[in-house]
Amino acid sequence: MKGRELLDALETALRLKDVTRHCYTAGGRRESVAEHSWSAALTAYFIKGEFPGVDMDKVIKMCLIHDLGEAFTGDIPSFEKSDADEKTEERLLAEWVRTLPPELRAELTALYSEMEEKKTPEARIYKAIDGFDAVIQHNLSDISTWISKEYELNKTYAEDRCGDSAFLKELRREMRADTEKKIADAQEK
Repeated sequence: MKGRELLDALETALRLKDVTRHCYTAGGRRESVAEHSWSAALTAYFIKGEFPGVDMDKVIKMCLIHDLGEAFTGDIPSFEKSDADEKTEERLLAEWVRTLPPELRAELTALYSEMEEKKTPEARIYKAIDGFDAVIQHNLSDISTWISKEYELNKTYAEDRCGDSAFLKELRREMRADTEKKIADAQEK
């Protein structure tokens, strides 16, 4: 990749630093999409040892790139995102990917295809981590930032992404316990 190509690609991708999500940080400000992607990638790195035989470096890449389309559309919470929103994001992302150098374009296209199909262990683990990160972030944020539907949603969101992984199931149980404790503590106040 030439210097100008890199700078042009980064100019677009780094918009995610300013695109805020529905989630709040523990410090009380809106989380950026870039922070979410970093958190997901860090989670994948931390759990590498739980998945021998899985290309966790690929999972880390998936976590880093999975929301690049939001540089064009902004973040729409999963419980509000329509099929039309999804198609618009996919179209704009594909248009941008086509502007990248051939080797990068090929790798990103292959990764996005694999992520969409969710047939590989890597794609399924990335998808679980993506959902888990939202739950973890909610559990870390002040409960006053939650909307009413999140009290129930945070108990079950992404539970269906655990597959047959004992580790992911146990992690999701721990997240649910944190959610239930947070709600109980808030009700006591």
